[in-house]
Amino acid sequence: SLPAKLINGGIAGLIGVTCVFPIDLAKTRLQNQQNGQRMYTSMSDCLIKTIRSEGYFGMYRGAAVNLTLVTPEKAIKLAANDFFRHHLSKDGKKLTLLREMLAGCGAGTCQVIVTTPMEMLKIQLQDAGRIAAQKKLMAAQAQLSSSSAVGSAEPAVERRTTATQITRELLQSKGIAGLYKGLGATLLRDVPFSIVYFPLFANLNKLGQNDPNIKAPFYVSFLSGCVAGSTAAVAVNPCDVIKTRLQSLQRGVNEDTYSGILDCTKKIWQKEGPMAFLKGAYCRALVIAPLFGIAQVVYFIGIAEFLLDMLPKHQA
Repeated sequence: SLPAKLINGGIAGLIGVTCVFPIDLAKTRLQNQQNGQRMYTSMSDCLIKTIRSEGYFGMYRGAAVNLTLVTPEKAIKLAANDFFRHHLSKDGKKLTLLREMLAGCGAGTCQVIVTTPMEMLKIQLQDAGRIAAQKKLMAAQAQLSSSSAVGSAEPAVERRTTATQITRELLQSKGIAGLYKGLGATLLRDVPFSIVYFPLFANLNKLGQNDPNIKAPFYVSFLSGCVAGSTAAVAVNPCDVIKTRLQSLQRGVNEDTYSGILDCTKKIWQKEGPMAFLKGAYCRALVIAPLFGIAQVVYFIGIAEFLLDMLPKHQA
């Protein structure tokens, strides 16, 4: 039933996000740093520096937003794909690849209703630590270079903001459109992602089915979700870099601002080179692979059946 699908999709999202959120934070910070202002050299370097400067829970900045909104996001995405697949099938026959891609396209389009504001708020909280660390470093360098100055001011303490404060400020200044900044870039990322992911997952999952009428084993669904998710994630990573840059409200020292998708693409290409579009690609693959692997296991098996399978079997 639809309610069961929504519940399973939501639970799957919660479990997946909790497991991989620190890697997602590293991805955002790596994608946002520009040439000449690099704070981190790799994912591991980013996570180590984050723990040192912000503590263990610094890796989970913005997680509350994700955990709150990932339930409707994943539920909409998975349920919408099932809905479109059902209505595109003819008399229960196997879907063609084109129809599978159309179903994925519909699912990706529907999910941006929740994805855009969720990503918008999450990115501000995830990147705040990077900007604060950069400002502290610049202030320390300025103090060392101006040794003749008397009574140099202490570096400014980072003012921690919350998702509620950011939401209130955006609504007051720009209205609901403020929460949907980067909507076009989000569509540009999520629609192709779903077009690649859902058909690839469905076909990989079928390889593990001995009988078309019986569900594939849970490990097949998990591995299919991992492979399909990581493949689709890397394929659309350039769009994810553009989306992340456009949705960032604050910039580091001497970092570029962008007026739109084309302006962002042009500046990244000219100033950072084509490889900049692959920033955070391996982080994104590491995030998406287990996220969608877990999501598909919980979603297709159902959380109730999954828990029952974990219990010892009793003979009548």
